[in-house]
Amino acid sequence: MTWQLTLVGLMTGLLVGMTGMGGGSLMTPILVFLFGIPPSTAIGTDIAHGAAFKTVSAVQHRRMGNVRARLAGWMLIGSAPASLFGVWLNVQLTERYGDDVESVMGQVLGAALLFGAVGLIAKSVVQGGPIGDADWQLSNRDRVAAILIGVFGGFIVGLTSVGSGVFFGLTLLVIFPLRAHKVVGTDIFHAAVLLYVAGAAHWAAGNIDFSILGWLLLGSIPGVLIGGRLTLSIPEQRLRLLLAGILGLAGIKLLDVPFAGTIVVVVLAAGAVGLFVWLARNSWIRFVRGRATPSPVE
Repeated sequence: MTWQLTLVGLMTGLLVGMTGMGGGSLMTPILVFLFGIPPSTAIGTDIAHGAAFKTVSAVQHRRMGNVRARLAGWMLIGSAPASLFGVWLNVQLTERYGDDVESVMGQVLGAALLFGAVGLIAKSVVQGGPIGDADWQLSNRDRVAAILIGVFGGFIVGLTSVGSGVFFGLTLLVIFPLRAHKVVGTDIFHAAVLLYVAGAAHWAAGNIDFSILGWLLLGSIPGVLIGGRLTLSIPEQRLRLLLAGILGLAGIKLLDVPFAGTIVVVVLAAGAVGLFVWLARNSWIRFVRGRATPSPVE
């Protein structure tokens, strides 16, 4: 259970680096169902893992100019305290009503993500012209919206233990006029800080397995760096459709539809093959063009 964890970390890193989404929604079920790790340990280790490798990705996206740091900061004003309240309420409800409460909340979030995925696909297909405003500046209304998004999203993350990337990524795409690669960078930057807050609570509770964490990071750190670089080469509309696909997969998993695990694995495997073919094709085209370009006359 060593190289398998590293491989899972690599695939998760690639996915999060390209989209900012899907890490927590997919990693925790993988640790529980494929590796037999207790749910509390899986959740705590996954959150600590997300905080660590998303920090690396956040630094990379910041250097590439993909992060709207002020927007992330305003969201954190609401999300950090709200996430702690969500964790506290989760503990209270679970002690009183059992694990059914978290399951119901996860299904509600899953339905919302599927709805958002459909809307994002429609918006990406129908909308023409350039997407996103390069000169957009935060207004007072945007700051209030960011804080409210943070409060609601942080509460949901604390209450359900999933959805940090998919929820915030969806709201950034829908509400603010950002290009897709800036949504990815800003989402990762915000999530990295937010997960440290939740991770500290799980560390105090003894829910983190540092051995598993180390093997996951061995794969996820190079994966997230590679995925981050790919955001600059993927066309805007295709990246938005990829984001919508990740939202849909997370929604299916949270709704726990029949054969959800099989669907997620098959789609991710097909996506990995498609990405490899696309990268190989682009590399070959660049190689051929380089050979065809005449050398300068001295």
